[in-house]
Amino acid sequence: MAELNLKQIIDRLNAEFTGETRKLVFWYDDKAEFAEDMEAVELQNAKIYHLQPDNQFYTKYFLERLDKTTNYLIYAPFPKPDVRDNHLEDTMLYSRRFFADRASLLSVDLGIEEKYKPVIEKHIKFFANKERTQRFYDLEIENFNEENILVGLLSAVCKARTCSFEEVVRIVLTDGELVDNAFLQEFEKYDLLPAFWQLCEQHFGYTDTKPSLERLLVTLFVTYTGRYVQAELPAAWKSFVSYKSGNIIAFLDSLMNSVLYRDKYDALSAHVAKGLNVLSAFAGMRVDDLVECDTFLAVDQVLVKWLIGRLVSEDIGAIVNGFTISELCEKRAKMHFGRKTGKTYQMLSSAYSMVKEADYHAADGLKPIIDRYLAADYNMDQQYRKFYYYYDQLESTESFEPLRELVENIYTNEYLACLLPAWNAGIQQDAAFSAIPLQREFYNTNLRYTKERTVVIISDAMRYEVGQELFARMQDDPKCTAKLSVQLSVLPSYTRLGMAALLPHRTLEMTDDFQVLVDGILCDNLAGRQQVLQSYNPDSVCVQFDDIKNLKVAELRDVLTKRQIIYVYHNQIDARGDKANTEDEVFHACEEAVQEIVDLIHRISVSGNTYHFIVTADHGFIYKRDKLTESDKISGKSADKAFVNRRFIVSKATLEDDGIDHMSMGRILGNEDSKVVSYPVSSNVFKVAGGGANYVHGGSSPQEMLVPVMEFKMERGHMETKNAEIALVSIVHKITNLITSMDFIQSDAVSDTVKAAKYRIFFLSEDNEKISNENSYVADSREENAQKRIFRMRFTFKNKKYDKDKQYYLVVYDEKSGLEQWRQPVVMDIAFADDFGFGF
Repeated sequence: MAELNLKQIIDRLNAEFTGETRKLVFWYDDKAEFAEDMEAVELQNAKIYHLQPDNQFYTKYFLERLDKTTNYLIYAPFPKPDVRDNHLEDTMLYSRRFFADRASLLSVDLGIEEKYKPVIEKHIKFFANKERTQRFYDLEIENFNEENILVGLLSAVCKARTCSFEEVVRIVLTDGELVDNAFLQEFEKYDLLPAFWQLCEQHFGYTDTKPSLERLLVTLFVTYTGRYVQAELPAAWKSFVSYKSGNIIAFLDSLMNSVLYRDKYDALSAHVAKGLNVLSAFAGMRVDDLVECDTFLAVDQVLVKWLIGRLVSEDIGAIVNGFTISELCEKRAKMHFGRKTGKTYQMLSSAYSMVKEADYHAADGLKPIIDRYLAADYNMDQQYRKFYYYYDQLESTESFEPLRELVENIYTNEYLACLLPAWNAGIQQDAAFSAIPLQREFYNTNLRYTKERTVVIISDAMRYEVGQELFARMQDDPKCTAKLSVQLSVLPSYTRLGMAALLPHRTLEMTDDFQVLVDGILCDNLAGRQQVLQSYNPDSVCVQFDDIKNLKVAELRDVLTKRQIIYVYHNQIDARGDKANTEDEVFHACEEAVQEIVDLIHRISVSGNTYHFIVTADHGFIYKRDKLTESDKISGKSADKAFVNRRFIVSKATLEDDGIDHMSMGRILGNEDSKVVSYPVSSNVFKVAGGGANYVHGGSSPQEMLVPVMEFKMERGHMETKNAEIALVSIVHKITNLITSMDFIQSDAVSDTVKAAKYRIFFLSEDNEKISNENSYVADSREENAQKRIFRMRFTFKNKKYDKDKQYYLVVYDEKSGLEQWRQPVVMDIAFADDFGFGF
């Protein structure tokens, strides 16, 4: 800003030399602040005479003898000499003095009142640099006072974009080191360090005989923790508790909730936690007292350890501060450290769902078994899959091993061991094959009479529970109408036979050398399947998912154009599960399969002018994590000219033994085939050479034979949707306490037209100063009962003086868009507030 200041000087000097009378003006620039600038200055009605300490006598002679008519500015880049040493003293008696110190000029230019000029003068060294001075100007501070001048100087040193002490502290803590901090060194250079520490006391209540960033940081974190931990803090921590907790909570909330700074917050939190040995301190507290605390990752470490203990003890009724285990997992996963602990809590929640069903009893009869499986039991398979999906993503699993063993035992020895024998007893009933639609009737049921172009996606090994997840995902799409049903697969439930059953046919047979024929055509590859399909519908085609997933729009349309039925073969789950070296990745493959199909449907509906989709599978699968023992294998079972697989044996002769059942292929395929398929009645397998036995299919179980059939109809036009909104339930016009709780409601339940949204909620002044902590809320409730969509938020306000005549607001921001949703004016009528002065 030197340019602007110099212009002011020139304007003022030109004003001094108006009129007809000759004028002399003396300017003693004590600190030579403008010496460089004055070399290039030209005045309108005067010349500049550069006075030197050793040319005073000549100057007197020059001004009073040699040139007695010209106006002169006598510029001296040094202090005025004492009277006895000043040869120009008598000349000055009939001349004028000019004062232009930088502090005065800055004050005038910025609009700073005269009473605050001493603040500028004290820190005038700061303004010696043009770039630094410009940063101060760029803050665009209005209504200067003692405090915001100092905060502005600190902000400019830190290169902050706004005049905010909280931002200064944020930069100091997150962009600098705690020891030998470069910003503090700069503060000291410009005599700002005492002001920084005084402002720390004013804003955060931090004071110390020898203040340090380390102790300031501990004060912030301990004070924040004290507000959310319901137990008494350790004695060694108490000296760090500040009386300005509201300001501290608002400050740390802004750090942890910021996408830009949350990683820095985590690093600072870890530093403090290590120094205070937080994990040890929290380990001695009741978990109920820790539930609301989000200051340190150690809280989650303590809670997770407690949850493991409850689950391993099968204490499913445990309540923590009013939360069930699943509710606690959901709550903590949404809190700040959920980015790091979310997978752990998801895993624990899945374990909880399984432990709840530990005492499993199967229904009696195939139809009741199927009905209960579709309504509830599929969730056991889904939660088992989810458990390992998240378990496999953890960096360390040692502490979860007892829980994993329990989950494995419940799934294998209680759930599967009970369900599968009951299923296999029921499937022998005469009415078994009329209980639900059969896979071999798929084409006639779903496609024979269709008049619109239909894409059929056949995902190899997508069992029912995976299909249910895909269905739920598509249900959330506002442009999709979704329907989920089920069909009974063929037996043996393996790829060649299942894929053939999904084709149109008059005859479906397995030859004596175990080839699968559809209407006499071998169809174990894409060409054979397309030949069969086109014999029933010439405007049809069979394609591999991998061949079309990356096609350009024009190429994709070429595949679909003039086609009525398109069979798309998708192989993600079976491709990974069927290989010994990747079978443990099968649950990850399930997640990827769901996403790939969702993406394909959306892409085709948008780019391919096709809106009707059916998704199904050839068969399902069983997967168990623990390696099979010899007792899990049925050995010594084979027959002449038999088709032997781990989960089935097809042969002419029936295999008779304990734990083995059988069924005629003629009954399964609806023909006169006399061959027999034999299969274990449990989850055991036949002993077969080769690797890979944890992922299996081909046998008789709900997991292998209940195949999902999903129908998705995509809207051609755009369906209007909106975010789930939140509204204030509490009638609040005045805030009278530093801590205030308010009730809100999610206005509508999440549905196909109401989408989940995340909101930031806090209080602002009319000057846009944040005066409270910031709460986050995910509006994702599907509860139809409005009372169950009410939630409570607690706000802690800054401990400061509030002006009753000013406007303050409760504001709600959409986190995704960053846009304000609404604001509610309130009056701040908080009795206590303390003043602050720097004593200048």
